[in-house]
Amino acid sequence: MDIPISNRDFRCLQLACVALGLVAGSIIIGVSVSKAAAAVGGIFIGAAGLGLLILAYPFLKARFNLDHILPNIGSLRIHPHPGPDGGEGRSNANGNKEGIRSSLSTVSRTLEKLKPGARGTGDS
Repeated sequence: MDIPISNRDFRCLQLACVALGLVAGSIIIGVSVSKAAAAVGGIFIGAAGLGLLILAYPFLKARFNLDHILPNIGSLRIHPHPGPDGGEGRSNANGNKEGIRSSLSTVSRTLEKLKPGARGTGDS
């Protein structure tokens, strides 16, 4: 069952929810004795702040022209720096196998030391 609602009524409903969240959070924090109750009030205030941001986003986007900023934020990528022995395009399969063997032997030695009744060898 779909009930038609105007855009203005929808925005008023959003604003009323934000206001209710701010008032409820403030009251909960004001009357709380414990830290847990104050944390719940903080969650109400945080949710109201998020609702306010969602409510104001179309205005902020139109006013400050955020289309220049937001696509750049989404295109950030992490590019690893190549190691000292090779570039990004080179493959060093033998060195990689040796590194894996070394890591596995270290893990095996550590597991042997952690077994019940095992004695540390003292070689490390």
